[in-house]
Amino acid sequence: MRRFGYKRPVVWWATTVRSVRAVLPGRDGPFDGPADESVPVCPGGVLDEGQPRIVVLSGGIGAGHDHASQELARRLRQQGFQVDCIDLLGAMPRGSGRLICAVYRRMLRVAPWSYHALFRLACRFPGAAPCTRALVRPLRSRVLRLLPPDTRAVVSTFPLSTQVLGPLRRDGRLAAPAITYLTDFGVHPIWVSPGIDVYCAPHEVSQAQAAALGAADVRVAGRLVAAGFRPASAPDRLRARERFRLPPDAPLALLVAGSWGVGEVTTAATEIAATGVAVPVVVCARNETLRRQLRRRGFDHVLGWVDDMPTLMRAVDVLVENAGGLTALEGMASGLPVVTYRPIPGHGRANAAMMQAAGVVTWVQRRDALRATLAAAIDGTAGRAQRQAALALFDADPTMVIVDLAKGRESATPARTRPSRR
Repeated sequence: MRRFGYKRPVVWWATTVRSVRAVLPGRDGPFDGPADESVPVCPGGVLDEGQPRIVVLSGGIGAGHDHASQELARRLRQQGFQVDCIDLLGAMPRGSGRLICAVYRRMLRVAPWSYHALFRLACRFPGAAPCTRALVRPLRSRVLRLLPPDTRAVVSTFPLSTQVLGPLRRDGRLAAPAITYLTDFGVHPIWVSPGIDVYCAPHEVSQAQAAALGAADVRVAGRLVAAGFRPASAPDRLRARERFRLPPDAPLALLVAGSWGVGEVTTAATEIAATGVAVPVVVCARNETLRRQLRRRGFDHVLGWVDDMPTLMRAVDVLVENAGGLTALEGMASGLPVVTYRPIPGHGRANAAMMQAAGVVTWVQRRDALRATLAAAIDGTAGRAQRQAALALFDADPTMVIVDLAKGRESATPARTRPSRR
């Protein structure tokens, strides 16, 4: 990912304040703030004699957005495109992107209720998306200058990137099609922006939610995970258990908590072990404090950051997760039944509700239901049906939607998004 600085943070924040004031009630002018005549126009859509180019805009918060960008880039390069991946947080004033990431992480670890309250407020407040567009408005000209003239399409895998690209596309400053790849099953209002040509949704339930928020063209376009995630045979499972020194015969529940290891992980591990149905195998990722805590409590199978997640997925019988992010998708692609338990506030609970509605996970909302759910997921008919529904998510390839737009096989005209009436 390319990262870049911003040399004048004071000017950036001054412009941001003016943009926010422009969207407040009682102010004249357009809802997205006053037009900036100095913003350049990206020529876009110019096919050079070599490989055409696609730019992917992501955000380095956690790992889900970046991993989606990397897999998109890999598949698009296989289709003959040059691909640039850019971290939008680097476009903010020096240190601001890292500050946002640090504050978000601190909220999840120390005061998760505060993040949940903020998330819910943004869901209920009709002006959440317009205010977000105003906050990131100063990044528009910066992003345009980063787009090469041979850019055939721009893809967002991050909500703030969508709020930057939409107005640029709607106002004619971005000639190339703008596509949003929704990384979450639960679609938050700030995922939707005027001007985005196409939204790639994971499932019909997400498609309906995005459309209700005003997204103009939402397509169920499949999910992306790395190629190594696949269902395991019995010999595969045995070799994987040997690789990680896991019990060869016991049912194993893989407990994950994202790249930061946040949430009620210790409690969840204790309660999984207490069911007697499966032995917990806990991945703490980058949270070394959590890893040491679990070790002190006597858990035998506690891992830190795991580079070979495909093999670890093949070693276990069920995946227990708490965010509905990339690791949940990797478990689905590996043919594992996925159980959501004690989801993190905000997007974790929103994703849990939508994934359960889609029939691809089971959300355990009561502790006394955990034992029966794990048993059914490992051995029961419910587990097999869920696995089939989850594997169907990977039948389609969202890169083909992007390829068609980039090659002009579909007409791409800036979409005007109607504001939600919620």
